[in-house]
Amino acid sequence: MSYQALYRKFRPQEFEDVKGQDHIVTTLKNQIKADRIGHAYLFCGTRGTGKTTIAKIFAKAVNCEHPVDGSPCGECPTCKAIAAGTSMNVIEIDAASNNGVENIRQIREEVTYRPTEGRYKVYIIDEVHMLSIGAFNALLKTLEEPPSYVIFILATTEAHKIPITILSRCQRYDFRRISIDTITDRLRELMDEEHVDVEEKALRYVAKAGDGSMRDALSLLDQCIAFYLGQTLTYDNVLEVLGAVDTDVFSRLLRKILDKDITGAIAVLEELVVEGRELGQFVNDFTWYMRNLLLLQSSDGMEDVLDISSDNLAVLKEEAQMVDAEVLMRYIRIFSDLSNQIRYAVQKRILIEIAIIKLCKPEMEKDYSSIIDRLDSLEKKIANGVPMAAAPQSGNATVSQTQTAGAPMEKPQLPKAIPEDVAAAIGNWKSIISECGAIAKTYLNKGVPTLGSSGELILLFDDPNAYEYLYENKAGCMDSLRELLAQRTGKEIEVQLKKNESGRAAADIVPDLRDLIHFDIVEENF
Repeated sequence: MSYQALYRKFRPQEFEDVKGQDHIVTTLKNQIKADRIGHAYLFCGTRGTGKTTIAKIFAKAVNCEHPVDGSPCGECPTCKAIAAGTSMNVIEIDAASNNGVENIRQIREEVTYRPTEGRYKVYIIDEVHMLSIGAFNALLKTLEEPPSYVIFILATTEAHKIPITILSRCQRYDFRRISIDTITDRLRELMDEEHVDVEEKALRYVAKAGDGSMRDALSLLDQCIAFYLGQTLTYDNVLEVLGAVDTDVFSRLLRKILDKDITGAIAVLEELVVEGRELGQFVNDFTWYMRNLLLLQSSDGMEDVLDISSDNLAVLKEEAQMVDAEVLMRYIRIFSDLSNQIRYAVQKRILIEIAIIKLCKPEMEKDYSSIIDRLDSLEKKIANGVPMAAAPQSGNATVSQTQTAGAPMEKPQLPKAIPEDVAAAIGNWKSIISECGAIAKTYLNKGVPTLGSSGELILLFDDPNAYEYLYENKAGCMDSLRELLAQRTGKEIEVQLKKNESGRAAADIVPDLRDLIHFDIVEENF
């Protein structure tokens, strides 16, 4: 016989072999023992958690000639036929490729015929959420009142896509992700049966990489065994096959980032690239590593929650004292965003390098968490006696600082002569702005109207978001504003947008023309 993959070879044939779903197995066995079998079941849960497997075992159990404690005997002709896939009483349908109305109509015609052997006809519809709306409607009546000898088992990974009319007619069972301990125990049991020598640490890493799916874990282990056939499968072997990274690398990378050593951090990434590690897996694992650090900081007694060795735990405890929780949360946020971006990216390495530079240089970001990190960096530099250089004056600032620190701040004076059209516009400013769109009106109100050197109207913004929005939407917002100004004043008025980069409030450095109503201004034609 040809080789069978581990997940197929060791697929559970009895309820007792199913791992991690005791709440479902117990309920179904009790129903069979008490002869309280429902007519429609909905199995929900992530991939590889046993939905189809339990559906097949349940189909055997309800038709078994000699059930044992609610579980199929596995020896009678009915059990053997169902296990071999030759039984006419168990019909498996893949809704992903049979999702039309005609497929469901065929089922409705078939259910009118009683089973040729056994008590029940069992229809297992996999990925049922893929059915079309028409197919769901066709299934509805049959699902509500099927013949007494028919059982429907619907399996799906996306229960939210199933119409409520279908959900309300089914007994729903939610399959849980299988724990790392449960997967590890099962893998060890199977490796003993296969006479394969595997390190415990390697099994735990494979179980963790399975992400709650027994099938995924078995497939990964199968891949690792094939690569090192006939050899002892070690932790390092598993890392090499899966393209994963040892936790020592994460520790080195984190310490480089905490030291703001961009060159050193990029060098660590270079090592991973040269070794051929899978960069997407690296991003996920490093995020997980920082999550462990955050949990250690958050509360005492987290050692039992973290699935790591005592040696790694000691290193984590040391590093947890080296970084603040706010900074660590910023790191996790950046790498979590990166994991979404990198999934379909072509240049994964470049994205990771940019993320590392962001971690090392918090001044690249403007959010609250980065400010905390920047202040922390400044405090450390001051504590170490490193002099702080004065910030250079920006050469391309829209509005420059006009007063030195410590000089008295005086309210800017309004010009004595204002163009007639500008004065008319300012006199109706609130009314004009109110006629703009909702977003444009909000942002225009944040600008300080002032007079340019050539008599043009300038709007100076302290809020960079307001400036960026209006600047990027000139064709809509600004053209609409100019049109409204022309209607009110009878003249075309030039309007310019400027961003205040002086470090002081705009109203403190330029005259606000809205104060015109308080002064006698001479109107002149410029």
